[in-house]
Amino acid sequence: MPSPEYALQTLYSNHHGWLNIWLRSRLGNAADAADLAQDTFVRLLQKTERLELKAPRAFLRTIARGLVIDHWRREEIERAYLEALAHLPEGQVPSTEDRALVLELLEGIARLLDGLKPKVRKAFLLAQCDGLTYKEIAAQMDVSLRSVERYVAEALYHCYVLRYES
Repeated sequence: MPSPEYALQTLYSNHHGWLNIWLRSRLGNAADAADLAQDTFVRLLQKTERLELKAPRAFLRTIARGLVIDHWRREEIERAYLEALAHLPEGQVPSTEDRALVLELLEGIARLLDGLKPKVRKAFLLAQCDGLTYKEIAAQMDVSLRSVERYVAEALYHCYVLRYES
């Protein structure tokens, strides 16, 4: 039986080119495709369980698809952040280092909120970011006040669990 390292090396040599082409067709960018193809195999290196794949391309595609979604989310967050910065007065624009830190923080928040149901996420963001009252959120979302309370409580609990349960 081949070693896990040999199995991964074989998987890489047999499927890396195909994965790179598949990613390029999704991203329209050779550099990002190459990065995400490498990241896909890095994910496999980090797995502790033994890989015995019957459908290696489907497995690689599943991992890569998640990485593509993360990539698009990062791009969307960065675009929105840069657009917001463009509206700031010249003296208030943060340094390059601060921008990188804020982007990293925003990506973390996006990942944190990603696990929420859409209504829960929306109610939470309306309360926390827009500063709306629960009554205003209920009217905007066309739900009951009790639903808004439940949504926000669920979001806060979700954030608490992710932050402190490790």
